[in-house]
Amino acid sequence: MEATAKLKFIRISPRKVKIVLDLIRGKNIKEAMAILKYTPKAACEDLEKLLKSAVANAENNFNMDSSNLYVSACYATPGPTLKRIRPVSKGRAYRILKRTSHVTLKVKEMNEPKGGES
Repeated sequence: MEATAKLKFIRISPRKVKIVLDLIRGKNIKEAMAILKYTPKAACEDLEKLLKSAVANAENNFNMDSSNLYVSACYATPGPTLKRIRPVSKGRAYRILKRTSHVTLKVKEMNEPKGGES
């Protein structure tokens, strides 16, 4: 059983968020929290909140033990892009793309039995 938490329309590009997600994928919850707390990236604050939300979902909705949880899957997909204009010389205008992300984080219990075994 997996507990999921989603963060939508975060104002950081998916490319920058994926760098941090790669650091915590497969780690247990305490280790992932420590990594997010001490990594100097802008996405870490939002991802720390998201991880806490996923753990709370696992505890409250699925009665999982938080000490046995690990980050089983996490990924960022592109959200809508905000298009802005920057004036430049000779009356021209350059396009600025302000990218957004949708982040999904899933946690799972470590000692969960495999399907089909008794």
